[in-house]
Amino acid sequence: MSEIVPPEVRPKPAVPAKPSHVAPPASVPHMPPHGPGAGSQGSGGGSTLLGYVGIDTIIEQMRKKTMKTGFDFNIMVVGQSGLGKSTLVNTLFKSQVSRRSSGWSRDDKIPKTVEIKSVSHVIEEGGVKMKLTVIDTPGFGDQINNENCWEPISKYINEQYEKFLKEEVNIARKKRIPDTRVHCCLYFISPTGHSLRQLDVEFMKHLGRAVNIIPVIAKADTLTPEEKTEFKQRVRKELEVCGIEFYPQKEFDEDMEDKSDNDKIREAMPFAVVGSDKEYQVNGKRVLGRKTAWGIVEVENPNHCEFSLLRDFLIRSHLQDLKEVTHNIHYETYRAKRLNDNGGLHPISSSSDTQESNL
Repeated sequence: MSEIVPPEVRPKPAVPAKPSHVAPPASVPHMPPHGPGAGSQGSGGGSTLLGYVGIDTIIEQMRKKTMKTGFDFNIMVVGQSGLGKSTLVNTLFKSQVSRRSSGWSRDDKIPKTVEIKSVSHVIEEGGVKMKLTVIDTPGFGDQINNENCWEPISKYINEQYEKFLKEEVNIARKKRIPDTRVHCCLYFISPTGHSLRQLDVEFMKHLGRAVNIIPVIAKADTLTPEEKTEFKQRVRKELEVCGIEFYPQKEFDEDMEDKSDNDKIREAMPFAVVGSDKEYQVNGKRVLGRKTAWGIVEVENPNHCEFSLLRDFLIRSHLQDLKEVTHNIHYETYRAKRLNDNGGLHPISSSSDTQESNL
């Protein structure tokens, strides 16, 4: 009989230690296995890691990359003249970013038709750069006959979708397609205290499915607290009765957590706001506010107005979602309709276009 040779015992490979500069991942509570095949290492189940791999650094890698490239955010302001649109945008971003701050003169006449004017700035905070474009619509609602005055605005929004679509179908596309699409439209409601005007209803009806509309009640300091509460309730009821969609739409809530957060926002809308880029001394502190005969209206004081709610919602919690809804819902709707109507767009491959697309 041949001699039995015991199998060779190979040493277990050493598990690499986690680098000291990487922060520890958040602890995950242990869940006991259950169900058929529990504990197996099949393709559908999670596998137990024998040591540190580094998957948790992906978030940091994404953060570094996006900080290098920066962000784009395009905000449109619509409403009658004199509602403080430019001032509110300057207050939101704490810088002179509106069209009026960039060469507008009080001698400028109100245009006879709705015009579209945009101005872009790169603003930076904490190492994060954002190219902010503010699109103004002078002349909207300022005429005796305002019939169909939303059409130039609708045309502009669709032109930006078309521009993006044509870049997408290029054979040699730019590495990063310039994004001029309108991510958010702040619609300013006049603080009448009564109800929405027919113009307000028509505008939001026509554009509610093409852009993220956020209605705000302008110059809320002209209303008493009781008038403000009643006006907000009346506006919400009218929007519901007229079937007007505004952001955040219920149909786009991704899960119960989203629904819970967005329900609170929807209940608070339209935000009653006050804008000001002037500072005053209040109780030993410098605050943004509007001076009246009765005292200082503090812009960032939630007891005075809802500006801080709008800012937190627009910039600190939903800015990225506004961009995603623009791309995944509004732009995709336009794109599908456009390709359906025309039987598809032919890729642009002329030498001049190819050369430009590589810039």
